[in-house]
Amino acid sequence: MKNLFVGNMSFQTTESDLRALFEPFGKITRVHAAMDRETGKARGFAFVEMANDDEAAKAIAALDGKEVGGRNLKVNEARPKTEGGGGPRGGGPGSGSGGNRGGGGGNSRGGGFSNENYTEAARKPREPRW
Repeated sequence: MKNLFVGNMSFQTTESDLRALFEPFGKITRVHAAMDRETGKARGFAFVEMANDDEAAKAIAALDGKEVGGRNLKVNEARPKTEGGGGPRGGGPGSGSGGNRGGGGGNSRGGGFSNENYTEAARKPREPRW
């Protein structure tokens, strides 16, 4: 079983369009087009799971770079999901996404903050900025 990533899709491409595109190459066990949680609109990428590794390789060779809906598809083997997500929505202490607050000892305040300070600060309500 091989999971394929399909990127650079037209936002109008549906799961049934993808199924029709991949079916000539072999048995498809699952198709999932990513949708935005808040808006319900397509995000422009999908995953297609094929039952046979050889058929998946043929689909990659034939469809990578193929124009569909005015866009050249990017088709390759999907990378396994990393533990913790690791996506752009991640963050927290030490991740580098906190501006001046963490990630190093070079600032004049004596470095980043510890987990104790972080959890304590998270519990206190913030004062409105207006």
